[in-house]
Amino acid sequence: MSSLNCQLAEKVRPFIDLIDDMRSIGIDKELPLPAIAVVGDQSSGKSSVLESLSGVALPRGTGIVTRCPLLLQLCNDRTVTWDAVISYGEKLILFDEPSEVVRYVEQAQNTLAGKGMGICEDLITLKITSSTVCDLSLIDLPGIARVAVKGQPDDIGVQINNIIKKFIKNKITIILAVVPCNVDIATTEALKMAQEVDPEGTRTLAILTKPDLIDPGAEKNVLEIVHNRVIFLNMGYVIVKCRGQKQIDENMSITDAIEEELVFFNNHEHFRSLLREEKATTKCLATKLSNALVKQIKKYLPQMSEKIKERLGQVKHLLSQIEGGPPMEPAEKRMFLIQVITDFNEQITQLSKGDIIVEENLFVFMRKEFTEWMECLKNAKSHYHEEVQQVVDEYDQEHRGSELPGFSNYRVFQNVVQKLVAELKIPAMTTLQKIRVMVQKQFDSLSKESFQKYPCLHQVSMKQIETIQEKQSIIAKERIMEQFEMEMQVYTQDEIFNKHSRKEGTAEDSDHDTRSKYPGLLKAYYEIVVQRLADQVPMLIRYFILKQSAKIVCCEMVDLLHRENIDNILQEVSEIGEHRAKLQAQVDRLKLANDKISSL
Repeated sequence: MSSLNCQLAEKVRPFIDLIDDMRSIGIDKELPLPAIAVVGDQSSGKSSVLESLSGVALPRGTGIVTRCPLLLQLCNDRTVTWDAVISYGEKLILFDEPSEVVRYVEQAQNTLAGKGMGICEDLITLKITSSTVCDLSLIDLPGIARVAVKGQPDDIGVQINNIIKKFIKNKITIILAVVPCNVDIATTEALKMAQEVDPEGTRTLAILTKPDLIDPGAEKNVLEIVHNRVIFLNMGYVIVKCRGQKQIDENMSITDAIEEELVFFNNHEHFRSLLREEKATTKCLATKLSNALVKQIKKYLPQMSEKIKERLGQVKHLLSQIEGGPPMEPAEKRMFLIQVITDFNEQITQLSKGDIIVEENLFVFMRKEFTEWMECLKNAKSHYHEEVQQVVDEYDQEHRGSELPGFSNYRVFQNVVQKLVAELKIPAMTTLQKIRVMVQKQFDSLSKESFQKYPCLHQVSMKQIETIQEKQSIIAKERIMEQFEMEMQVYTQDEIFNKHSRKEGTAEDSDHDTRSKYPGLLKAYYEIVVQRLADQVPMLIRYFILKQSAKIVCCEMVDLLHRENIDNILQEVSEIGEHRAKLQAQVDRLKLANDKISSL
């Protein structure tokens, strides 16, 4: 269709290619792009116009034919006879037979919208490269439907209107309204919808179709419309004559139809003047559309460039907030895991030394619990003194054997001490459990913070922390119980005991066996027990539950480096990985778009 070759192809093509390329890489998801959207009532002749422009037959039939938006990219290349690419979703099909267009478009629509009469807003792209087409890109939208027919959803009209408005509401979209000559232009839905989003008519171009079907005497009315005297449109009107149903049934080629169109206008008494005014024929329409699209692209190019740079900065900032994902190379991935584990181990070590605070201050909490343990020891004194006095009242002085200085019945004294020391086991175990809960909670908190992006690593570390804490709690309990068992021996150095006895005023050399000294002596020994337990229990708890646990956790985490399943260990939370991939894809798209604009 050499008659449709654009004379200014070299000037037009780079700008149209730019927008097509930007749409193909997905920039239309970031910001609106200049486009031509074709809108028309069903049976308005929309398909025939597109066929004349593209040179190929498109799906036809009754009811809804265009069920998905179809981006028709026409590329003039004198070195190519005819090639086409259709793409939708993840699918891309190359073919070189024009007669296959209908089949592939219908197949794409069935895939996206389902078989039947349903519609879908997903875009199908059909790129045709040929020596017989002009340089042009436009989007064919579903034909406007007023009522649902058999097989269509009840709200089909609303669905179609929503899709159309989604495309034409963009203020940089040129609206191509297809209107038959043989109807009242003021009542056509296509122009009504155009007027809703473009009330000034600054970006609407109307195509008048079927001029051969107007009633005799109505030609002057059509001329009034074409001359912009009825409904003013800044971009005006073009009248075309495409293949009618009779010509289609007779298999008239599109090339022959183009030639027949020129003959029609040349021989028409009223419309031949429109040829001179460049307001008639498909060739005129193609040139007008190409120029209008390029003009729109040039107009908005600086604004688009600025928006792309602005959006690129925003997305880069978002990406920087979740960067640091695992690399792809195995060696780099192992090094990455080493760093992640090292950072975690340093945190655990610092926590065990009190150098960092996670949630509550761990050492403040432990000090509070250990102070309560000390208070428990002190509170036991009154009960201890009562027990001592009872013993003193019941027994007379006896000869001292192996017992401490000042006692006549050592076994009785020993029983009192053992009984009261045994009662302290429960609060000691309570203190142990409280500290264990707090330490594990803070270890878990560090694990969550360090491995929040890696659920498998987080799960492994949490399991190890729990297992280690459980083992260390058992060891600490055993060691504390050992301490209590040792206290059952009732022993201290004579020098230490005498020192405490003197404080109680009961260590006078000439009065060791005086029964009245018993309470003071027992109290002196109790102070020694309290001192030992007051320090020893907290030290055992801190050592096994915090210090040793932290050390073992670090060792166990390092052992993960020797596992073979590093990929699984470093598997990210799906949402984070997907979000990072999405942002990275955005950055790549925006960079590519920026480069394309810069190189134009």
